[in-house]
Amino acid sequence: MEFALLNGEIIERSEAKVDVEDRGYQFGDGVYEVIRVYNGKMFTLAEHLKRFVKSAESIGISLKYTSEQLTDLLRNLLIKNNLVTGNIYMQVTRGIAPRNHVFPTGNVPPTLVAYTIKGVRPLDNLKTGVRAILTEDIRWLRCDIKSLNLLGNLLAKQKASEQGCFEAIQHRGQDVTEGSSSNIFIVKNGTVITHESNNLILKGITKDVILDLCIKNNIPVIERTFSLAELDEAEEVFLSSTTAEVTPIIGINGKKIREGVPGPITKKLQELFEKEIEKQCGVLVR
Repeated sequence: MEFALLNGEIIERSEAKVDVEDRGYQFGDGVYEVIRVYNGKMFTLAEHLKRFVKSAESIGISLKYTSEQLTDLLRNLLIKNNLVTGNIYMQVTRGIAPRNHVFPTGNVPPTLVAYTIKGVRPLDNLKTGVRAILTEDIRWLRCDIKSLNLLGNLLAKQKASEQGCFEAIQHRGQDVTEGSSSNIFIVKNGTVITHESNNLILKGITKDVILDLCIKNNIPVIERTFSLAELDEAEEVFLSSTTAEVTPIIGINGKKIREGVPGPITKKLQELFEKEIEKQCGVLVR
């Protein structure tokens, strides 16, 4: 039997249902987070909760829960489901109200939902790398909000999947932004480069861990916009996300990168990232 969190209560997952007039269902009026679990422990939990609260506040949703309360609820959910390795999906919507584009007035409580997903680490992708395509970034201009509105991301990811690739690298004109579900990094002249955290990309939790690891280990790193031409000429390319960790990209639009093998800086960051996971969650099973 599996359990889910619904508005502060842990109940059987089969019983966790929301009303058809929930604004998340009708408008995508809400935000979400995905938290990685290793050895039954949540990785970078505080950072995820901080972003969750910020995203909710950015669209005017008051969570009604403190970070401490959310932490306790999620830990109880983990224990109840006996999750060892996998993810927690959590979202909050503006709640249930008659369909109207204007926000509902009065005391409409938000709808909070969370559940667990079993899953193993993507070891094959981490070792051998993945392929990607390029696609124009057609999303809205507040990508820093982790919104439920993901149609642009889905279309990009589906396009990549149909071409036998793992990820779609998005760009606005000649400027690379991010993947459909990841942040994108290049290595140029030995320096790691990734898009600055502004409204055009999601400020990735894994991205921030990587930046910190670079600084602490004397790996040159900079946050700035880089072009399609720089991407094409990059010495190494990799992506990061909660579930993909630090994944090498070995080909883009059919063109190999480094003869189709992961590069040394990418490999070094993978090692450092694993050490960070073990620091927070214990020894990993490889």
